[in-house]
Amino acid sequence: MGKANPIQQILLLIIITLILIFIFNLKIPRTDESIPTPRGPPPVCPSVSSDQTITPLLNTKHFLVSAFMDQRQKGFDIRIIGMFHRDSIQKLHCLFCCVGHLGETTPTAVLVHSDHFGFPFAATDIMCQIPQNCNPTHVTLLTQPSAEHLSKLTWIPIRNKKSNEKEDKRVNFTVCISNLFGNYNNVLQYTQALEMYRLLGVNRVVIYNTSVGPDLNRLLQSYTQEGFVEMIPWPIDKNLNPSSGWLFSQHGGDIHYFGQLTTLNECIYRSMERSRYVLLNDIDEIIMPYQHNNLMSLMDTLQQQHPYVAVFLIENHSFPRMHFEPSRKFHLPQWSRVPGVNILEHVYREDPDRTIYHPHKMIVQPRMVEQTSVHEVLKNFGQRYKVPLDVCRIIHVGVGGSPKLELLHEDKRLWDFHLKLIPNVDKVLKRVGMLTTTKTPAPP
Repeated sequence: MGKANPIQQILLLIIITLILIFIFNLKIPRTDESIPTPRGPPPVCPSVSSDQTITPLLNTKHFLVSAFMDQRQKGFDIRIIGMFHRDSIQKLHCLFCCVGHLGETTPTAVLVHSDHFGFPFAATDIMCQIPQNCNPTHVTLLTQPSAEHLSKLTWIPIRNKKSNEKEDKRVNFTVCISNLFGNYNNVLQYTQALEMYRLLGVNRVVIYNTSVGPDLNRLLQSYTQEGFVEMIPWPIDKNLNPSSGWLFSQHGGDIHYFGQLTTLNECIYRSMERSRYVLLNDIDEIIMPYQHNNLMSLMDTLQQQHPYVAVFLIENHSFPRMHFEPSRKFHLPQWSRVPGVNILEHVYREDPDRTIYHPHKMIVQPRMVEQTSVHEVLKNFGQRYKVPLDVCRIIHVGVGGSPKLELLHEDKRLWDFHLKLIPNVDKVLKRVGMLTTTKTPAPP
């Protein structure tokens, strides 16, 4: 036989090398298959991290909602938002999960909100300090100074931790819609309100959802997918007997209006590091500027005139749904089968009775707010200012209001936006399969 050529020698060398690698691997015990790839510090805690928005607190009648970094008050680092039974307030301790180890416990200050309208449960803040040498990721509350059964604890992730992101990454406006319940299905008004807010410059709408009708659910899922709406599950009816009214003596139940006060406060803190302004109102209310075409130009003017104001109070004006604009100019056929109210058809405004208390809704700077109620802020760092009616007011198309048309005032401010609002609403309704025609007829 002749000598092997160079190519044959290389092939032979490769084959021998592969055989040796295979034999070597067979002799090494495969102990690494059962060991997961290390991912950060060892899992000393949390054993169970809550993925719920309402978490029962062990050995108490209380519920935890969320935890936030908040170092605006001297001596405190963390604010936990919860719903506490007012007659069962007890001494509590914060226990921290730090990066790589279990932290120490620290004492708490339990701050029950002053507005609870007589209900047994109230929105509550629990304040505590981070222990030394702890980079916290989660926190929980204990009824004792030390934890005996770590496996039974449920931990809450800590939000709003400091980051290196630039401040200009914050959006300008977030709207907080406190509660949806009772299988609410007012699709047309919801779409009009959301698209109206988009035209006014709102960047995000946060909605707390207990129960919603099927058509509105489809609509909101579409908005959620595009990122304009953030839906927060709010299963308060699974934990408490929520009241559908605002006063315990009249309506009974465990907590005011499906936990509205808790959700409004939670939304402020959720938005604190990501939004310059937060609007606190209901979905059938539009905070409408009357001298500006959008909210940003409104707030630029107001902040220049009132640089130390943290809370801007906007007066509520009812537009009763029982009265329709007589020409029916915007009674559009493509919306005839869409469930809900057409706000463009209601142009008669009722002036409030200012001899009695009249509620406002608010635009706030979230970093300057500690606690809020529905119509006023309970604790804040800056000043408060009632915005004049000719500058901004709330358009509230609702079921209430005076039945006497002669007592009302014509207000067609919404019509100033109809050339953009109507096609935008049509586009959204078409996207979710609720538009009966594909072409929008021009209003007469």
